[in-house]
Amino acid sequence: MDHPNSSRRALVGAAATGLLGAAMAPAGAQSGAAEGAPMPPKNPLDAYPAPPFPKQQQPWPGLTSKMTPRPDHGETSYKGSGRLKGRKALLTGGDSGIGRAAAIAYAREGADVAINYLPAEEADAREVVQLIRAEGRKAVAIPGDIRDEAFCKKLVADAARELGGLDILVNNAARQFSHDSILDITTAQFDETFKTNVYAMFWITKAAIPLLKAGATIINTASVNAYDPGENIIDYAATKGAIMIFTKGLAKQLASKGIRVNAVAPGPFWTPLQVTGGQPPDKLPQFGADTPLKRPGQPAELAGVYVLLASNESSYATGQVYAAVGGNGGP
Repeated sequence: MDHPNSSRRALVGAAATGLLGAAMAPAGAQSGAAEGAPMPPKNPLDAYPAPPFPKQQQPWPGLTSKMTPRPDHGETSYKGSGRLKGRKALLTGGDSGIGRAAAIAYAREGADVAINYLPAEEADAREVVQLIRAEGRKAVAIPGDIRDEAFCKKLVADAARELGGLDILVNNAARQFSHDSILDITTAQFDETFKTNVYAMFWITKAAIPLLKAGATIINTASVNAYDPGENIIDYAATKGAIMIFTKGLAKQLASKGIRVNAVAPGPFWTPLQVTGGQPPDKLPQFGADTPLKRPGQPAELAGVYVLLASNESSYATGQVYAAVGGNGGP
């Protein structure tokens, strides 16, 4: 999520690509190797498609199925090991991009998952629901606009009711516009960006906290722009800075309750956010080319980070910002 001058960001992790149809099979069939077989290291330089990419633009909010190349969310590559067995997770923006990758991974780690998305993203959301159910986990789809405070409260209540509780909250949905000048940013756009990225996080988190017990986790999606802002997306960058500070402060507040709060700060990742006005159209074909790994990250490459932060393995981590940058520095 992500800025036009992507030389300031890089990526972390690795996973394999594959067809969605194959992804509908149980997780054990997706690894492509026998149980216990060696897993050779993957070269991150050629693990995924690299620029140039075809010129493309979609109207907001965009669909994964219309992107070229299609992003990899771990549909056929992510294999779980029960690290989140029995957990209940709510993710905003869970239909596509990083939220989709986290939702798939959570299901394969044994969690029941509720996803929020805009009604226009129903086609993508249906795919995610199928993938979650293919793992034998409960999938709850809750469309709606998180710029509405009343809806945010209802979203949390509905998710907790349908899932039978709430252990993991991922505030991931975001809005990003690219403009060359601050003079081109309207008050309406500024308001939309902050309502989607910051207000919604505040409203949803506030509604969720009374439902969370000790051991629960909150994960907020920040961005490299929180500490290295891109000149074309200064309103977006400002929201991500707010998310980072919100995360650190809330972590201190909730520590005594045994609730952990962390953030992930991605660099340039190949998601619908980029092809719906998040990047200058003329720069999109070279998106990610000027990172050390010469390509943008794929959502699948962040799934493991979201799993780690939700799992017991990170029980001493709170108030942290995990930057997905491949050598360009972190927060």
